[in-house]
Amino acid sequence: MDKALKSWIMKIVRLLCTLLAIALLLFAVRALWIRYQVEPVTRDGKVLADIVPIAPDVAGLVTEVHVHDNQTVRQGQVLLVIDPSRYTLALQQAQATLGSERAALAEAIREDQRNRMMSNVVASEVIEQGQTKVAQLRMAVQQATAARDLAQLNLDRTQVRAPVSGEVANVTLQPGTYLTVGKPALALVDMPSLRVEGYFEETKLQRIHPGDRASVHLMGVPGDIRGHVESIASAIEDRERSGDASKPADVNPAFTWVRLAQRIPVRIAIDDVPKGIRLVPGQTATVVVHSPGQPRGLLPW
Repeated sequence: MDKALKSWIMKIVRLLCTLLAIALLLFAVRALWIRYQVEPVTRDGKVLADIVPIAPDVAGLVTEVHVHDNQTVRQGQVLLVIDPSRYTLALQQAQATLGSERAALAEAIREDQRNRMMSNVVASEVIEQGQTKVAQLRMAVQQATAARDLAQLNLDRTQVRAPVSGEVANVTLQPGTYLTVGKPALALVDMPSLRVEGYFEETKLQRIHPGDRASVHLMGVPGDIRGHVESIASAIEDRERSGDASKPADVNPAFTWVRLAQRIPVRIAIDDVPKGIRLVPGQTATVVVHSPGQPRGLLPW
């Protein structure tokens, strides 16, 4: 009797253990399904920042480079200097031309006034010619003034300054390099624009709203960066359609039954960065968006 009871108890224990293991397995599967298929979480995130290409507005040889790679600069700081010699000469020439035109205008005005005072002696045609000459010289003075101001602007632009505060990157420039107008010489990272872009599947967008709290975990870096959803991309490229907007749509004729969810960029504004964590544009990140009422904690990785 005791052996039968013990055998029956052992069967009950085995059955309970089996049911408990199955329940735990189902719970784990459901938790993983919710985490990776339902809840707004993505491992496809990037740390981004606005990059400002630094290009000169005038051409010439570089005579001075005042920054080195990865240096922090402030807005208005001189980054490099282009040889100002020819632009100084151009300014002097423009100033001389302006002085000559002003002198000619002053002489024409005196002559016109003298002709007006002697209108009873001087023919009306001569007076009209004098007035026309004064008007033409006034326009010439304005053109010369504009040329002088342009020459001064070009001379000022030989000093290339930082348009925003940030850190310079990819600095390989050396004195003696010839730069052309509009060709980037180095890059400036606008550090105040640091943010995180999370690329979420379109099936999860319904659970993401501007203002929702977010947690960001950088690959290989311990710590939880806090932020909030700033905005959701308004559009992405349609890869199934191409062609000019003024022509009929060119739609890809191929269609597969297996359709992959599109990924929509979601911008995460950074609110708090733990000490010791350095954000570098281009870093890979995991982003979790917390629904209202959901507790915030460390990421489960």
